[in-house]
Amino acid sequence: MAATSLLRLCAAAALALLLLVGAAPLTEAYDPLDPTGNITIKWDITQWTADGYVAVVSINNYQKYRHIQAPGWHLGWAWTKKEVIWGMMGAQTIEQGDCSQFKGNIPHCCRRDPTTVDLLPGAPNGMQVGNCCKGGVLNSWGQDPVNAVASFQITVGRSGTTNRTVKAPKNFTLKAPGPGYTCGAAQKVKPPTKFISLDGRRTTQAHVTWDVICTYSQFVAQRGPACCVALSSFYNETIVDCPKCSCGCQNNITNPGSCVEVNSPYLASVVNGPGKGSSTPLVRCSPHMCPIKVHWHVKANYRDYWRVKITISNWNYRMNYSQWNLVVQHPNFDNVTTIFSFNYKALNPYGVINDTAMLWGLKYYNDLLMVAGPDGNVQSELLFRKDPSTFTFEKGWGFPRRIYFNGESCVMPQPDLYPWLPSSSPRLTKTAFLALAIVACATVAFLYNHLVLDKYCGKS
Repeated sequence: MAATSLLRLCAAAALALLLLVGAAPLTEAYDPLDPTGNITIKWDITQWTADGYVAVVSINNYQKYRHIQAPGWHLGWAWTKKEVIWGMMGAQTIEQGDCSQFKGNIPHCCRRDPTTVDLLPGAPNGMQVGNCCKGGVLNSWGQDPVNAVASFQITVGRSGTTNRTVKAPKNFTLKAPGPGYTCGAAQKVKPPTKFISLDGRRTTQAHVTWDVICTYSQFVAQRGPACCVALSSFYNETIVDCPKCSCGCQNNITNPGSCVEVNSPYLASVVNGPGKGSSTPLVRCSPHMCPIKVHWHVKANYRDYWRVKITISNWNYRMNYSQWNLVVQHPNFDNVTTIFSFNYKALNPYGVINDTAMLWGLKYYNDLLMVAGPDGNVQSELLFRKDPSTFTFEKGWGFPRRIYFNGESCVMPQPDLYPWLPSSSPRLTKTAFLALAIVACATVAFLYNHLVLDKYCGKS
């Protein structure tokens, strides 16, 4: 009886270990590569009016590599009193609401919970303010700090006209453009923001400043994977493609129109069909069904260096990825010497350890990843200097540990499938691992039954 229970316990433990090893993290509520990254909304009241105030609202993206791409940010909140928006510059609300109680001078928005969006590029000069009118696109602080800020001016009425009577908005929401960000309550900042004139000779101060901190979570976003990784090398003919069903499974029976074949005669009509303006991906049919595929190829080996080629392919027919970025974790980034045709920045999430790099395109050259098709890819090569104490091609060391595209974690192949050196023995497959574990447990149970019990109970 004891041997049978021990065998069952070992089998259950082996199965649990197998599931734990094979599981891939799909959601993360904490970003270890950017633990302090956030988007800060700053609300500066700069002028009092007859029934309210004029404020400058700034959205600052302090994240290292996660940015907001088209169709852009949506910022919402709820008023504390009975406020209305008399006018805006640099942004607009998406709905005016019910303003029927007003005659003559009609407010810009009367909703209790307005949602604002950025103006598009090319807006009239009289509608613009500094850092506005970029269609809601907001770059990351680590990639392009100049364009990591968006601003607009808002004139609020029926709100109070002093520091004591005015109240901060509440229940802030930030969509980029979908869910993912959670915003805290507005906090009063002391001292308020100071503004420096263009000539640098005069400083003015806001009457009141409130800060709102918004943080991102893949768990809140409830997004599935949006990218995957393929691996290959010069020393092995095997090309390890993206895992099957990385971003979904191809099924034209239960989900028709979820993808389109590259040589389909209906390709143009499908791409330009009813969902053309939608942000929902229309991907090229593939076993992995991901909009983005990253291919890491170990290209060459020299005496003191080794070389890698990275190819990022867009399989999405509905989206150009502007200001894209790639974050790669590999222990040899502390000895990277040359990166061709990509920008590079070390993130150093662990202080002095440099094993994480952010890569992005060169301006006006390859900073725009075009839609799926002949031009829907960007490439670069990386040259690493060998460190004799750590360098090896064995056991998949030359391949990245993790890859992120635009802040989203990409699905990696299982380590036991990596291209191996010809002289290396591959690791045990999961099936073999489970079988070995069960055999080991059975052996333990057998020895327990025939050695321990016989010793204390005697042979029957």
